Amino acid sequence: MRSIFTGTAAKIALGFTLGSVVVGGVATAAGTLGSNVVKACVDNRTNAIYASPTGTCTSTRTLVNLGSATTGTTSSLVSLSSIVQKVSPSVVTINVTTNNGGGDTGSGAIIKTDATSSWISTNNHVIEAAVGGVGKISVELDNGDSYDATIVGRDSNYDLAVIKISKGNLPVIAFGDSASLLVGDPLIAFGSPLALDRTVTSGIVSALNRPVVTGSSTTSESYVDAIQTDAAINPGNSGGPLTDGLGRMVGINAAIASTAATSGQSGSIGLGFAIPYNEAKRIFAEIIKDGKSNRPVLGVVFDTTYTGKGAKIAQLTSGTGSDAATKAGIPVGTIITSINGVRIPDYTAAIVRIRSFAPGETISVVGAVAGGTSKTYTVTLGSAVSN
Repeated sequence: MRSIFTGTAAKIALGFTLGSVVVGGVATAAGTLGSNVVKACVDNRTNAIYASPTGTCTSTRTLVNLGSATTGTTSSLVSLSSIVQKVSPSVVTINVTTNNGGGDTGSGAIIKTDATSSWISTNNHVIEAAVGGVGKISVELDNGDSYDATIVGRDSNYDLAVIKISKGNLPVIAFGDSASLLVGDPLIAFGSPLALDRTVTSGIVSALNRPVVTGSSTTSESYVDAIQTDAAINPGNSGGPLTDGLGRMVGINAAIASTAATSGQSGSIGLGFAIPYNEAKRIFAEIIKDGKSNRPVLGVVFDTTYTGKGAKIAQLTSGTGSDAATKAGIPVGTIITSINGVRIPDYTAAIVRIRSFAPGETISVVGAVAGGTSKTYTVTLGSAVSN
């Protein structure tokens, strides 16, 4: 099991778990429908919502309930059961069996399909035990059918991967906008916690832009600008989709914080983390197209011993795609305090924030230079092939 570190001073062990699922939190499920509930149809391709006076929908649209489905003091605009029926067919269980008899269970979502094949998103740590032919990956669909899978590509820097099965014309999950999420928004998670397939849970966004580092070495660390939930998370949900209240994928469940020892398997304490979909979709697209992906590069080495506020630059790097900071005129010794308006408390937060952008994007970096003077730099990020 890996560990995750958020860069805060909290004295807890953070267990990296093969599973991350939104559970508990705000109750938006299984309520009593109020008198003002109306029937509507959600277009399976565009997610546009249309009124349904007859209470029925065409084959290209899914029937949902709009109104105040209430449970206690909480309400939701769309009944959870309707969303579950719409999303579940695009969610899969991933089973990995190694040649030495070991195995793990994770989750995934169908993100692309054609007449003969389907592509599935998941976490790198779900399938990495099978890399190099030392294991076998199988995918179980919502209807129980199982297919062997191959790895299309993976990116350990972001803990993301795409696998492929030889089965076409499958339902593809709808995609949402993780940048539009607000703290308190409802979330729904799908997957297989503790190998209990076809499990659905709900919760809320409890924080955004949470810097999370997973992994135990520099070669396997993943930096995540995470969506934090108050949800219960358990092994087996890693790679599964985290959706908004309309069933659109806004995150990929990846990790939890835990008070248990990192060497043992642990459950939720209400701190879960997901990779934002807006960050992941570029990685998925590049992997499907090229079998690999790229990461943005600022072109600096941070001083990991610096204990003050901010991220101190110890060294500038050079070479094609690796000299963005040099070109922007940022000197060694600069202490970065914010990136695109987001406060940077330490070097971990700086790396996570940089990784949230795409190569070639132009960002604003504020840093304190010699004498404590604050200066703003405009930086066009470089590019490097990701691990």
